[in-house]
Amino acid sequence: MCGIVGYIGKKNATPILMDGLKRLEYRGYDSAGVAILSNGSVKVAKEPGKLSKLESTLADQPLAGNVGIAHTRWATHGLPNKVNAHPHTDNSGRLALIHNGIIENYQAIRARLSESGYVFSTDTDTEALVNLISEFYQNEHSLDEAVRSALSQVEGTFGIIVISRDDPDTLVAARRGSPLVVGVGQDEFVIASDVSAIISHTKNVTYLDDNEVAVVHRSGMAIKTIDNLQVNKKVEKISFDLDKIEKSGYDHFMLKEIMEQPQTIEDAMRGRLIAEEGTVHLGGIRHEIDSLLYAPRILFSACGTSWHAALIGEYMLEELVRTSVEVEYASEFRYRDPVLDRGSVMFVISQSGETADTLAAMREAKRKGSKVLGICNVVGSTIARDSDAGIYLHAGPEIGVASTKAFTSQVTVLSLLSLLLARMRTMGASRGAEIIREMQSLPEKVRQILQGHAEIKKIAEEYCESQNFLYLGRGYNFPVALEGALKLKEISYIHAEGYPAAEMKHGPIALIDENMPVVCIATKDSIYEKVTSNIEEVRARRGRIIAIATEGDEEIKQRADHVIYVPRTLEFLTPILTIIPLQLLAYDIAVLRGCDVDQPRNLAKSVTVE
Repeated sequence: MCGIVGYIGKKNATPILMDGLKRLEYRGYDSAGVAILSNGSVKVAKEPGKLSKLESTLADQPLAGNVGIAHTRWATHGLPNKVNAHPHTDNSGRLALIHNGIIENYQAIRARLSESGYVFSTDTDTEALVNLISEFYQNEHSLDEAVRSALSQVEGTFGIIVISRDDPDTLVAARRGSPLVVGVGQDEFVIASDVSAIISHTKNVTYLDDNEVAVVHRSGMAIKTIDNLQVNKKVEKISFDLDKIEKSGYDHFMLKEIMEQPQTIEDAMRGRLIAEEGTVHLGGIRHEIDSLLYAPRILFSACGTSWHAALIGEYMLEELVRTSVEVEYASEFRYRDPVLDRGSVMFVISQSGETADTLAAMREAKRKGSKVLGICNVVGSTIARDSDAGIYLHAGPEIGVASTKAFTSQVTVLSLLSLLLARMRTMGASRGAEIIREMQSLPEKVRQILQGHAEIKKIAEEYCESQNFLYLGRGYNFPVALEGALKLKEISYIHAEGYPAAEMKHGPIALIDENMPVVCIATKDSIYEKVTSNIEEVRARRGRIIAIATEGDEEIKQRADHVIYVPRTLEFLTPILTIIPLQLLAYDIAVLRGCDVDQPRNLAKSVTVE
């Protein structure tokens, strides 16, 4: 959620840290700060608001030094103001710390330290942690000993970097539940919460696991556990280039990522389709196929957009594989003591692979003895490392906070999984080959939809001042209605709700009048007639209808105020197409309303706190 960057080397740290924070702006934040070791002291600059404000402060009062840390904060404890912004220093001013996560027992720590004479000036949990480290550091511990001793008393989650004026050649970083990666350069190290802040300096990285502490000197690095056990870590190569995290001429990352979907859908299928056999190869789960085939029940656990993809996966697996599937909100799963049958398999889905609630659900399922498989986008993420097996999306970095290409990649991967298991059950090779041919045509069909962007923008112009939207869909397109509504509310701040179309008459129909835009997903499928009946119910209340329909459907024009056409495809693949115009509609409305599309208020890209 928050952005973390640390640097130690021979260069001036400040511009490197600020560049790193700019790379992490997409994660969402409300204040920013930097701390530099300079001339034997810790110098701190921090400001509420955007990075530009911090840049102005640094222009007026430059900070220079070869060691430093920087942070963009997403407020959890205390208002987003200058006092609560990171970095935080201890009472003596010799330590500075940046922190992502939540220290759950900070009040108890704070109370004990107050009795020892420590004074607190912020509302944050982080200030308790830096002073706890300071207390251990006073007893002639080395910096890393003090950090490990303090963290052994901490409950909660953290990704931290600590610097000390008394040990100017050392950075100490540690994680539990919040990602940290160490970039290994030539006579320098860059530590960050995301590789996007590192890639312009080095492609060689080491990912910290939970309860690991990296002690980084100018000349090298050692990694230990909090219990002081030595850990041998391999150095890996970042697999993408810097241009993947640039806008490439687009006005916003979100638009770039919407437009990339023909390629990312193709990449999700690349090397996985076996056309001549009408089946699929998913190497990441090949050793778990029997677990899936014989599981009494398959569960999906996810949050937000990933939860919507999981709903589509449920429909796919139940139709094609004829197996029992359940979809759980990860945020609720571990708190309701779920019943897990022996042999059940859970898939956890997360773009970042670091979503706190999803990680907690994964660990709860493993604790109860279930096999847990991951579907995620980020190589080296916690889900990728801690799940029993998994499937990568290969969507490339997704910078826009509102997920777009990751969603269609998730649905694509779920369709591959469904086809693989169906072929191993009862589906014949000819039917499998037919599905593969249709899947191979999806990227071009998405391109066709994207070419109609100008027409969608005209619709956005007509409805950009609306205060409420209703999204309706049935079958496979009900989750698409949920996702379309989520995209609109995330980036335009318009109230929007998604419903199964038939549920409209059980309450939401009371909202419909001539001022209510209603987006109806009405593709030519097995329940087309039912959806058109629901559209008539909206028309009877004078609702304004925006229909997503199948190419060649002239009948729908008689029922809708606006029609956006998508190419025909197999019914279970329609969500990959029908979501595209809804992404564009949300984007255009948000731009017309002057909203910050890539960094919507109150939201963060990777939700690493509960």
